[in-house]
Amino acid sequence: MLSTKRAKSVEVRSKPGRIYTVLTTLGREIAQGIIPAGAVLPPECDLESRLGVGRGVIREAIKTLSGKGLVSVRPRHGTRVLPRRDWSLLDRDVLNWLVGQENPDRELLLAVQEVRSIIEPAAAALAATRATKTDLLRINAALTAMEASDSQATATAADKAFHLAILDATHNPVLQGFRGAIDTILSAVFVVAVDSVDGWFDGNLPNHATIARAIEERDATKARDAMEQVLGYTQTHLSKPKAGTRRRAGRTGAGRTLSQT
Repeated sequence: MLSTKRAKSVEVRSKPGRIYTVLTTLGREIAQGIIPAGAVLPPECDLESRLGVGRGVIREAIKTLSGKGLVSVRPRHGTRVLPRRDWSLLDRDVLNWLVGQENPDRELLLAVQEVRSIIEPAAAALAATRATKTDLLRINAALTAMEASDSQATATAADKAFHLAILDATHNPVLQGFRGAIDTILSAVFVVAVDSVDGWFDGNLPNHATIARAIEERDATKARDAMEQVLGYTQTHLSKPKAGTRRRAGRTGAGRTLSQT
């Protein structure tokens, strides 16, 4: 009896993990076109056998996919994959499935950059009028970390912290709702950037510093303009074709091959 209770307890605790694993597997296959738009997912019994989970796990994962706009569930018609236009493209999971790959979709990255160019300059301007002392400390700490970064990992983390701190400094809950999307897209942009032109990181650093100063000086116009410069710099380089050889992130003598977004 005791062993049975323990087994059930382990099953209950591990079920969310199994649901997320199935969700991620199916989500990636849909996002990458392995299961194309218009296709019907295999029957639940086939998915159970293939993925090694129970029917309840399969149903919960499909319910979440439906909530993210990837599939439509209709009785007697099965679970059908919807076209990309119906997907929640700013959802953290969906974006990660689409661009969190070794070879991200550059066209999608450019599309998201366009959205960033609408949102983030306005966010920087709002931050200049609303940032608290704590917000300013976070923004400047992130800038300092960017200046001190010596690897792709530290540069990515610092750059994310900088942009997310500015979103938070708007104190607008709707704008803060874009945190997950921007966090995910910055990681993908770095993957592409490392394969592109040298000098992105150093070349765009002064623009980031200008944003931080403008917010501290409460100059909304200057903050907006500087953020437009940051995003325009990234947009230009993302539009360039991929380099023939992959460059490693890190310092190289007096320069760096890191990218900055």
